[in-house]
Amino acid sequence: MIALNAAVAEALVDFKKRVDALIAEGAVKTSAILKVLRDDIKTCKPIRFDGNGYSDEWVVEAAKRGLDVEKSCPIIFDRYMDKETITMFESLNIMGEKELEARNEIKWETYTKKIQIEARIFGDMAINHIIPIATRYQSSLIDNVHKVKDIFGDEAVELSAENMKLIKEISMRSKTITAKVQDMIEARKVANRIESEREKAIAYHDTIEPFLDEIRYEIDKLEAIVDDEIWPLPKYRELLFIR
Repeated sequence: MIALNAAVAEALVDFKKRVDALIAEGAVKTSAILKVLRDDIKTCKPIRFDGNGYSDEWVVEAAKRGLDVEKSCPIIFDRYMDKETITMFESLNIMGEKELEARNEIKWETYTKKIQIEARIFGDMAINHIIPIATRYQSSLIDNVHKVKDIFGDEAVELSAENMKLIKEISMRSKTITAKVQDMIEARKVANRIESEREKAIAYHDTIEPFLDEIRYEIDKLEAIVDDEIWPLPKYRELLFIR
């Protein structure tokens, strides 16, 4: 909000200066205002978009228009140290360059800590909550397969085909989750040795945050097949529809 309000304030100050300059040259006030408005409408054309601003299509379109489409939060913080940004904050007596530098250090550190906490909790939940429950359900399926075999003999292969498929899927997804959690832990160890707060935040974004989506994908697949009665967390449909 500080940045947005500063940008609006700077635009209004600049607007008034240009209008006053035209009036000083003899232009009628209304005509001067309309002239500056026309110029500003042309200037801001690249940022005007009537479609879905959250879509991938807008990212492509924005790049064509020469707009910044960077998605890495730690790198986006660099924009606070652009010459134009510093000038804006200083000219409005909001913050100086040193204050902006200090705030950026805090932003990078905060970003890192948030991802670090999320990764630790997520890893703990995956290994100590999700995997054990998936294994318990898998064991019940294995027990069922053995019982079907005892009763139906050779027919059990066909009768238990679906359960066998689930047993295998649970094993593969559990193995993937365990491996990715361990890889995420190792990536954290590497990132934690970086002294620069900026570089550490970038490392967390580039090498650790992607694991969260990858692990979540596997857990989502397990959630879809494990028995509701033993699944330890609310499922998506329960969060959406159960009151």
